[in-house]
Amino acid sequence: MAEKPLLEVRNLQTHFRTPDGVNRAVDGLSFHVNAGETVAIVGESGCGKSVTAMSILRLIPEPPGKIAGEILFQGKDLAKLSEPQMRAIRGNEVSMIFQEPMTSLNPVLTVGRQIGETVRLHQGLGRQQAEAKAVEMLRLVGIPAPERRVKEYPHQLSGGMRQRVMIAMALACNPQLLIADEPTTALDVTIQAQILDLMRDLKHRVGAAIVLITHDLGVVAEVAERVIVMYAGRKVEEARVEDLFANPKHPYTQGLLGAVPKLGSSLDGTTERLAEIPGLVPSLKKRIDGCVFAGRCPKVTELCRAVAPALEPKAPAHTAACHYAEKELLAA
Repeated sequence: MAEKPLLEVRNLQTHFRTPDGVNRAVDGLSFHVNAGETVAIVGESGCGKSVTAMSILRLIPEPPGKIAGEILFQGKDLAKLSEPQMRAIRGNEVSMIFQEPMTSLNPVLTVGRQIGETVRLHQGLGRQQAEAKAVEMLRLVGIPAPERRVKEYPHQLSGGMRQRVMIAMALACNPQLLIADEPTTALDVTIQAQILDLMRDLKHRVGAAIVLITHDLGVVAEVAERVIVMYAGRKVEEARVEDLFANPKHPYTQGLLGAVPKLGSSLDGTTERLAEIPGLVPSLKKRIDGCVFAGRCPKVTELCRAVAPALEPKAPAHTAACHYAEKELLAA
């Protein structure tokens, strides 16, 4: 009997009521995450990645937001829990690393106090025990001289160190699920590599499952096992990472991979212009009857504009929402 997923999202719809109409930021998204697995959600800005993460933790303000669908974590539907019940889960069983460490950390509290607050709230530790835990967590994420750093404020730390503090805070209560929203944004390339190495190392040590939100396919290739591609609030493709990179099925995924610069491509003197996806993302305030990618797709037909393609298996453990995606022989 197959083990139940740690997290299962079914038909998630997160809509925002605005003066111009209803903005369908996430429109019918379903996916699952198994215990100890790293799943990446990728797509361009505005596709609904971060709203998905905030919806899982019920951090969407209602109104103007409205969440519908099921968010099953260990069999409990988070969408039906009360706010006090959600507070007990946030930061304890499910943690999140937010996008901007400088704006996510409180500038007037020391980093030790901010990490300590989490364990005092969820684990009932005293002040001294909480400070000792903060030192232990800073050491775990590779910050030198942690006994001194716990007494420092966010502005005294570099961008990479602040991101490490955010990771330490997220892992302080040993969560089973870690949601990382663009954890390497605004960091230079060498620090990005260090943070990715750290997350990979901590995953093996702590054993938490990770949902990685990113637009960077290089990050996906580095740390994820399975990848979900989103476009205009919907899932358009899902596959194991190696399968997606080797044989993308959806035209949008093919466009994303075509736009990635190739290392050393200019050395032989045959530099090619990077591929681009023409056009703009459709307005999420209008109901789209056909394929959400139809307005930008090079393979578009009248069928695409009229009928939304279903997410169908195109290869083993590989689904895509495209009428014309190449179908491989599936095992019986």
